[in-house]
Amino acid sequence: MVDSPYKPPTSVIARIWGWVDGTRRFALNALFLIIAVAFIIIVFSPSGVKVQEKTALVLNLDGQIVEQRSGGAREKLMASVNSDGEGQVQLRDVVNALDTAAKDPKIERLVLVLDEFPGAGLTTLREVAAAITRFKVSGKQVTAWAGNYNQASYYLAAHADEIYLHPMGAVLMQGYGRYRNYYKEALDRVGVSANVIRSGEYKNFGEPYFTTGPSEETMESDKYLYDALWSTYTSDVEKVRKLPLGTVDKVIEDVISRLKAAGGDAAKMALDNKFVTALKTRDELRAVMIERGAKDEDKKSFRQISMSAYLSTVKPQLSGDAIGVIVAEGEISEGIEAPGKIGGRSTADLIRKAREDEKIKAVVIRVNSPGGSAYGSELVRRELELTRKAGKPVVVSMGNVAASGGYWISMAADDVIADSATITGSIGVFGMLPTGERAMEKLSLYTGGYSTTWLGAAMYDPRRPLDPRMAEIVKLSIDRIYSEFTQKAAEARKTTQDKIDEVAQGRVWTGAQAKDRGLVDRTGSFADAVKSATSRAKLDEGVRLTYIEADRGRLEMFLERFATRISADFARSLTRVFDQSLASSIVSGSVVAEAQRDLGWLAEIAERGKTGYPFAAVAHCLCGKD
Repeated sequence: MVDSPYKPPTSVIARIWGWVDGTRRFALNALFLIIAVAFIIIVFSPSGVKVQEKTALVLNLDGQIVEQRSGGAREKLMASVNSDGEGQVQLRDVVNALDTAAKDPKIERLVLVLDEFPGAGLTTLREVAAAITRFKVSGKQVTAWAGNYNQASYYLAAHADEIYLHPMGAVLMQGYGRYRNYYKEALDRVGVSANVIRSGEYKNFGEPYFTTGPSEETMESDKYLYDALWSTYTSDVEKVRKLPLGTVDKVIEDVISRLKAAGGDAAKMALDNKFVTALKTRDELRAVMIERGAKDEDKKSFRQISMSAYLSTVKPQLSGDAIGVIVAEGEISEGIEAPGKIGGRSTADLIRKAREDEKIKAVVIRVNSPGGSAYGSELVRRELELTRKAGKPVVVSMGNVAASGGYWISMAADDVIADSATITGSIGVFGMLPTGERAMEKLSLYTGGYSTTWLGAAMYDPRRPLDPRMAEIVKLSIDRIYSEFTQKAAEARKTTQDKIDEVAQGRVWTGAQAKDRGLVDRTGSFADAVKSATSRAKLDEGVRLTYIEADRGRLEMFLERFATRISADFARSLTRVFDQSLASSIVSGSVVAEAQRDLGWLAEIAERGKTGYPFAAVAHCLCGKD
């Protein structure tokens, strides 16, 4: 029998597929090899940046100073699309650059360019100012320049040897304070009840939802807090500028007469009151720097290096014993969060990672949080407690805010250090059960149905009036959590629960005030916290610091952030109502944004009621982290 030359179609297809598959494998392998080689070159090759003699380090702060860059891939993508950059500068990078440059003989001076600096919390400013002072103590000159100085940028500029201001600029110091939105009548108009249940007479987070203005307790607490913060700011500025005590307040009080005396020239007024050294344009600053240092012929400017370029020349220490630093920044939730927020699970995982690392001998947790979920806070606190039990010292360093839930996670430490200007305390708990039964009536919508017990579908439904029995359950739970909060605080502070209760009740304090009331061990900086951890772990000074961060890919973070639910249906409608009613009136965009944020938060609580968790105990201070 003769073999037929005919080949079935399946064999031809198989050969084609084999060729396609082989080509695909080759292309993927080649791409992987290219990426691997590029990675090795980037990681192990020199940065290419060389610091020359007589170089000036230029610190151009064009973003908010944060403890840790926030957000996942989605946020960074949106920022890129909007062409506004990340808008964030890490505090650790600024301090590292200044401290390294202070010891670098090739860095001759520091130039602060603060024209686009949006600001930071006072504690953060004090950390940067301390680093600027250390740079000056090394014998090197610091010059600051801006077209205009806001309150935050001027605080940093005040620590320079000389302050230059553009002849058409101004120095604006306004003081501290805040006006909040109050939504009771607006919510009444659309038929929504907030149903706030709280423990602590100063626990004012839910206050904007059930009143039309601040309570006496809130005004008392705010005045005591903001006056102390302003006193810290003005005394610091007057000390470094060698101005008589009370100068800043006197200038603000007499600003109209002083501005008239300067012929309406705000820059001249700043010069007359010795807030600045001289008035100079940017090109005049450049000329001064060229004369003092060296000229860069290629760039037609003075020889300089940016902070990011300079940091690329600094080789990090990668081996040996270390102190692990964990950043706990942002509002607290119960689950997994990207940097910029504290997830009870994700932050607890970071602490456990540090505890199980044999190279990590002590942990410093940098807390910058107004609070959030009480349960999420306890997850973090418990992991810190276990870390101490494992024999590793834990030191808390409080940033701008470590209040309510932020204070809760600080209660399992060997040493609690707050800056004098830290906002802390706010030991209190509240819950909210928003309902929109009147809104339903206005829309002629009604609900009805059957549930085998009142704890079923009827327990909490945002469309129906709040059952008094449910309100009582929540009140009992909130009171129990408040009792647990004060009990844990008493154990941590080695005092009685009654004494903690006297300074608790949801009231906020500055770090200095908290020290006087026994809520923290002492006042100090992040550097002081590192020294404490170094000493407690019996390590040598200058020990390696390693920041403990999540081992997550960008894709995972991207998907995680996109998976977040936005809000409940009725609260989305509320936000639209605010958009429509305020858009036509003369109201700043910030007011609309605050209303959207506050009502969106209310919406998240209502949405939670659909998931089988009718309420959450919240430990929040209604104060930002910046």
